[in-house]
Amino acid sequence: MENVVLIIHLILSLGLIAVVLLQRSEGGGLGMGSGGGGATAGRAAATALGKVTWILAICFIITSITLTIIAAEKSAGTSVIDRLGAAPETQDGTPLTPPADGLTPPTQSDAEAPLVPAGD
Repeated sequence: MENVVLIIHLILSLGLIAVVLLQRSEGGGLGMGSGGGGATAGRAAATALGKVTWILAICFIITSITLTIIAAEKSAGTSVIDRLGAAPETQDGTPLTPPADGLTPPTQSDAEAPLVPAGD
């Protein structure tokens, strides 16, 4: 379910970007170009692209909220801090054992050991 909503969300975001870029500039951005009348002009009539922008934006917000709710349900009270102390587990729930070849991560004492060049 989450993947379906995520794909719809991505499609909506790309569509929203495309529709916004296709719209005609109003000419008021950053004080550049006076598009006749400026603030004294009445509200312009809603164009088809403007209506599509509103529809896509509303759908985008709905999918954003849906994804947030799905993510909150999946976390179900667990915290990253809670998982820090736990030993890593495999997918079947058994604890992960160290590799059989004896390779283990360095310890604190390994980090404090002085480095000696190989030629000495």
